[in-house]
Amino acid sequence: MSRVGKKPVPVPAGVTASVTGQTVKMKGSKGELQFVVPSLVDVALEDGAITVTPKDQSKAARSLWGTSRAQVANLVEGVSKGFEKKLEITGVGYRAAMAGKALKLSLGYSHDIEYQIPAGITIVTPKPTEITISGIDRQVVGQVAAEIRDYRGPEPYKGKGVKYAGEFIFRKEGKKK
Repeated sequence: MSRVGKKPVPVPAGVTASVTGQTVKMKGSKGELQFVVPSLVDVALEDGAITVTPKDQSKAARSLWGTSRAQVANLVEGVSKGFEKKLEITGVGYRAAMAGKALKLSLGYSHDIEYQIPAGITIVTPKPTEITISGIDRQVVGQVAAEIRDYRGPEPYKGKGVKYAGEFIFRKEGKKK
């Protein structure tokens, strides 16, 4: 039994939800999102809350139950509050700046990296060593953060590179004489 899947997803005031077949649509102050629930799972809107239940007790249906409920909960949170990820840049000469609709990254390569920002995502650089990514779709926000981090991930010797805010980098000792 899924402990996550059992809980209904409450729809807060200011958010309109509609369920048609397997499609869940949410509309809130931040925007509009939709998610197509897998066919092994039923979804229903009852008493201002969305409930997700498996159609049968097969392993596949039970494994999609909690996942589908979490996806629906992310829709509710996205259209009401939105999501945000922060990245930190460590290293001499490493910096980030907005250049029009692109993010310009100087990460120690012979060239600067121009990252084209996808639709629905807002990137802000409050300091040259900080990047704040925000949007309403949790998956897209996380994907953008992962792609930016992937240009120069943190290395274990000096800790240089792009890391998530609050991420612990396991440090290694260098060579001994």
